[in-house]
Amino acid sequence: MDEWIRQAEAWAGQAEHWIRQQPPEQIYVAVAVIAVTILVLVAVINMQLLCMFDCLTASCLKSSKPNTIVLSGLSGSGKTVLFYQKGKVKPVHVIDVPGHARLKSKLDEVLPQAAGIVFVVDALDFLSSMQAAAEYMYDILTKATVVKKRIPVLIFCNKTDKVTAHSKEFIKKQLEKEVNKLRESRNAISSADISDEVRLGLPGEAFNFSQCQNKVIVDEGAGLTGDVSAVEQFIREYVKP
Repeated sequence: MDEWIRQAEAWAGQAEHWIRQQPPEQIYVAVAVIAVTILVLVAVINMQLLCMFDCLTASCLKSSKPNTIVLSGLSGSGKTVLFYQKGKVKPVHVIDVPGHARLKSKLDEVLPQAAGIVFVVDALDFLSSMQAAAEYMYDILTKATVVKKRIPVLIFCNKTDKVTAHSKEFIKKQLEKEVNKLRESRNAISSADISDEVRLGLPGEAFNFSQCQNKVIVDEGAGLTGDVSAVEQFIREYVKP
């Protein structure tokens, strides 16, 4: 080790002696050339790193599959309880979209990343919120992003553990009736006013969820008691690892 240190000191002394013998102008030019060379090398390396990063990013975006579940529904339907049940299934990103009317615009921001939508309905207090729930459901089903990407929707009838709760069959039938009313009234509006919407159903026929271009499933459970098997199954089927 000492020998290496002495050798380095000798080389440093020789370099210093050589520099002292050179004209100042020549030294300045040499330093400038070295500095420019270093800057060019750094720029080339940075460009190569950026190209590698862009290629890796493009590859990841191309191969990656969405693992986001959008949790929607009216306020009070039990979305928050379901949100904390997400740990029961494989890793999934759950986004809870507020049910307040003024905050529903957030839905447009998260739909492009959605693998599926869970729309929560309060089966216990369904009749009083039926019209509002149908309007929200109509807005979801007519989103161009939902139709184009064929994003599946699970209508989860929550709180069915209660004796007075309505069944999923009843809720499905009533939602279809309400959506059909909305479809008929909004179809009368100029297409210029609903340019971002997709017309639901088949002309001359009463609306039902099977007519949608994307999959719509109606199931039931109770988030508060942990009966969320329908949601778990939906995530397993549509969120790919």
